[in-house]
Amino acid sequence: SMGMMMLPPVQISMPFKLMLFVLVDGWGLLTQQLFQSVVG
Repeated sequence: SMGMMMLPPVQISMPFKLMLFVLVDGWGLLTQQLFQSVVG
């Protein structure tokens, strides 16, 4: 089994939420730049 089972749920959910936020924000910026470069 993995060691993550020992951690409380808060310590697991916080980094995941932060990572998800960064990923979504990064994808948003990337798609916006792509859209601007395509549209002009």
